[in-house]
Amino acid sequence: MKVGIYFDLRNPPPWQQNWSRLYGFALEMCEEADRLGLDSVWFSEHHGFEDGYLPQPLTMAAAAAARSRRLRLGTAVVAAPLHAAPEIAEQAALVDILSDGRLDLGLGTGYRVPEYRLYGADLGKRYTTTDQRVREIRELWASGRVTPVPLQDPLPIWLGYQGPQGARRAGRLGTGLLSLDPALLAPYREGLAESGYDGAAARMQGSFTTFVTEDPEADWPVVRRHLSYQWDSYRRYMVEGTDRPEPRPIDPDRWRETGLAATGVGQFLYGTPETVAEAVRSYVKGLPAEGVFLWASLAGMPEDMVARQVRLIAGTLRPLLADV
Repeated sequence: MKVGIYFDLRNPPPWQQNWSRLYGFALEMCEEADRLGLDSVWFSEHHGFEDGYLPQPLTMAAAAAARSRRLRLGTAVVAAPLHAAPEIAEQAALVDILSDGRLDLGLGTGYRVPEYRLYGADLGKRYTTTDQRVREIRELWASGRVTPVPLQDPLPIWLGYQGPQGARRAGRLGTGLLSLDPALLAPYREGLAESGYDGAAARMQGSFTTFVTEDPEADWPVVRRHLSYQWDSYRRYMVEGTDRPEPRPIDPDRWRETGLAATGVGQFLYGTPETVAEAVRSYVKGLPAEGVFLWASLAGMPEDMVARQVRLIAGTLRPLLADV
């Protein structure tokens, strides 16, 4: 199994720092991940977060391309309905060229009402629009209507669809599924079969909210502060602009006790490399899992902790998952 890291480039008010330093340090960590043999680095997209959550993942991937040699670069995800197909196709092609063919293009729908309002997009049509973006991007590359085209042919496209209907849609389009939820494998394979794809073409990868540490007790007081901010901001923004009530804050101590827990915003893994590796192994057993990527930083976490985690993921965790 391939192992990577994941950045959202948040700069939370409680720990706000110079923006150039924030981005510069993330690129340093991409260089370090490349040097240490990690397989991938992924970047996410949101708009209008108070902490400046990364709004343009392909731009950041282009910067990382220039600072690495072998690391694959992924988007998890570009919110496809917020962007025109030629824009995505051109930017993705440029990143693929700059990286000498190392891009994995992850697309998704997004979900925040304010983001759709900002871009003048239709939230109610987000799935049909995302499906259409996949078709349009492929056609633009195949026809040469946008130039230059990617080096990879085909450039891997992944859909970050959740739920059985989304997994089936990804299968029908013949893309990879950017999820490691075991419940989605069957509908994903059904979708592949419906469009005439071989079931062996199924491929999945995804992320875990993670902190890997050699001393779980000592690190927990710091980790829980940054984890609380990250989880609570996600849950708050999920309902912003809707008539749903703001959810109560999550208690990180409760989730830590469960080891691997569904939190409403994903899964949380915390512990030693051995503990995390065993949890990942158990979770993805039986899946056509190509890779997993783990959060490098939790919402404004100190640089020394981020650097230590990247090195632990690369040097200790990755070898433990090599035969998965």
